[in-house]
Amino acid sequence: MNQDYIVPNVWSIIEEGFDKEKVKSSESLFSIGNGAMGQRANFEEHYSGHTFQGSYIAGVYYPDKTRVGWWKNGYPEYFAKVINAPSWIGIDVMVNGEALDLNTCKKVAKYKRELNMQEGWYKRSFTATLPNGQEIEVHVTRFLSLDIDEVGAIQYNVKALSGDMEVSFSPYVDSGITNEDTNWDDKFWNTTKVSFDGQLGFIEAHTMKTNFATCTFMESKLFHNGKAVALNSEASIEENKVGFNYKVSIKKGESATLHKFGGYTVSRNHEASQLVNAAKSVLEKVTTMGFDALLDKQKEAWAKIWEMSDITIDGDIKAQQGIRFNIFQLNQTYLGKDSRLNIGPKGFTGEKYGGSTYWDTEAYCIPFYMATKDQSVARSLLKYRYNHLEKAIENAKKLGFSNGAALYPMVTMNGEECHNEWEITFEEIHRNGAIAFAIYNYFRFTGDYSYIPEMGLEVLIGISRFWQQRASFSKPKNKYVILGVTGPNEYENNVNNNWYTNYLAKWCINYTLEQLGKVKDGYSDDYKRIIGMTKLTDKETEAWKKVADNMYFPFSEELDIYLQQDGFLDKELITVANLDRSQRPINQKWSWDRILRSPYIKQADTLQGFYLFEDHFTLEELEKHFDFYEPFTVHESSLSPCVHSIQAAKLDRMEQAYTFYLRTSRLDLDDYNKEVEEGLHITSMAGTWMSIVEGFGGMRVVDDKLSFTPRIPKQWKAYSFKVNFRNRILKVKVTEAGTSFDLEGTDEMSIRVNGKRVVLKAGETVSA
Repeated sequence: MNQDYIVPNVWSIIEEGFDKEKVKSSESLFSIGNGAMGQRANFEEHYSGHTFQGSYIAGVYYPDKTRVGWWKNGYPEYFAKVINAPSWIGIDVMVNGEALDLNTCKKVAKYKRELNMQEGWYKRSFTATLPNGQEIEVHVTRFLSLDIDEVGAIQYNVKALSGDMEVSFSPYVDSGITNEDTNWDDKFWNTTKVSFDGQLGFIEAHTMKTNFATCTFMESKLFHNGKAVALNSEASIEENKVGFNYKVSIKKGESATLHKFGGYTVSRNHEASQLVNAAKSVLEKVTTMGFDALLDKQKEAWAKIWEMSDITIDGDIKAQQGIRFNIFQLNQTYLGKDSRLNIGPKGFTGEKYGGSTYWDTEAYCIPFYMATKDQSVARSLLKYRYNHLEKAIENAKKLGFSNGAALYPMVTMNGEECHNEWEITFEEIHRNGAIAFAIYNYFRFTGDYSYIPEMGLEVLIGISRFWQQRASFSKPKNKYVILGVTGPNEYENNVNNNWYTNYLAKWCINYTLEQLGKVKDGYSDDYKRIIGMTKLTDKETEAWKKVADNMYFPFSEELDIYLQQDGFLDKELITVANLDRSQRPINQKWSWDRILRSPYIKQADTLQGFYLFEDHFTLEELEKHFDFYEPFTVHESSLSPCVHSIQAAKLDRMEQAYTFYLRTSRLDLDDYNKEVEEGLHITSMAGTWMSIVEGFGGMRVVDDKLSFTPRIPKQWKAYSFKVNFRNRILKVKVTEAGTSFDLEGTDEMSIRVNGKRVVLKAGETVSA
């Protein structure tokens, strides 16, 4: 834990007291989004202190030309950057001619931020004494509409405390923005037109190179003591900015309030020539509704989300706050409405890492969305990968692979690889296996086999072709080996025979062969179509099987464990417990050379394989590998603690499981990795859900049925969650005394609890 200023609360993220040093961290923590757009919690009024400005539009990116010290053949031409979009939230505030700026105020008191996760809104309030001595009280509410996802709304209220005063609101939209993350300091946006129509303001701009056309828009309403004030202001237009100025005189104790509606229309959803008209249409709709009615709709929309996705924890406020924060941010980032979109590692909270899609989606996020949404949402995520299959084949071809071998990108916006760190882009090939596993996991959980003959089998064939070509035969070992890779543990680069990668390759090939047989027997038309398209032959599948049957796995006879990779035991094996705390995190303290020579593991690697393929190993094998590898793991990846929490719970080490759970659930709230100001760790948040449902709840799919092995941390009195399993919604509640199950709908459902069969009837609570 590196920060502890967020007030514990079961439904809200709360900050009390103004601290300039925490502004950037809070901008991340209080971020809001609605799946189509999002923004960091930047102040609406001008702030001259240190800040990280960020507004983002889903699917809009810039291909920033690759910049490396030494070019290697195969490098992607660009890194897809999540780009800071034109800002619509700005409202300059003046009091008797003095600008409100919290960085220059004489005094800021009663400062409070609140992100209400239950209802989906963000508020900020404070009293401020300006340099001219005027004292005001400010209350600001902001949200991004889930129902009308092109628009957001702000209510900005100023109350006079020190006497009568003139308050000036100057709302504006601004395309003169820059990115925090850029290789060459390129200009990402080109503003083509700044205009207004009455009290409506518009900026038309497009991204350079990718040419996404956007219209950033706004309209405002002014109130004095709650009564509407007629607006009569001419627009102020600059090269990249349009704004209005509204003045109102208020007496001591009175208030002036501005309602501002703004957002984006984008050529991804409208004709580029119609973006202003589309903006006018959405503004007419929301201004007719008004701020309060739109906020009521927001509360209703979030209530519906929470009805299915909420996890309750009784007796541990910080744990409760943590899981709801993670669930809230996942739903702010991706709602499954648009199959062209995916789940970026920072969502709408920052620019680091770039891209919109990593292997995190398949390995961590799909289980959350399968269980808390309709199965169509998870299917959309899989369809996203199918739609990018041709690009994956192109990516592999650029590296010398042939015959339709597919290498899915480490980072992408459109299916093309756009990550340019050699040891990750070209060596971290295990991501191919995560995509294949997600296809298996989707069918296992939903029972929907149709995806495989319709789309999935083609993906599996491309992936298996890649594994067969990527493996090479070692005469000394008389086995197939996979050389020069990086596993999930990125603190090891260019290693030979990473166990996790080799195991995935073997499994992927065997799974593909199995599905070929099933599709041939049950979906003959699809089979003929796929064989015709892929030109797959028996000779080729025999070559695949030869690789899978003869894959090499590094193993220590002395320790009776699989080795993370060849040579792991050659390292100086000093555990993390014996590493000076002053050296942590090692990625911020050590040289890369020192990290690579150390035994320290960034995230679960071998144990990641034991997580995915738990049923392939005995409990004793898991325990032996957990006891060896966890002591060397520094958990400096956000994806690490959740896997360890699940496995610790499986081993009935509940105190350790609980510690890992807190770390994954409060990773950002408590800034464990000293980087929260750069944005939140969105994709790892799904792992927090997994820690409870799969870890403490022990949920698995066994022989086509849900199975539970419930456990409860001693710090909790009870916890509950819901899962949507094959269109049947089941609520599970675990207490110190036992576990109860409630089934919605009309049909019966058979499950296993602690190995015993339990039959559930709809409308009845069954204890087990």
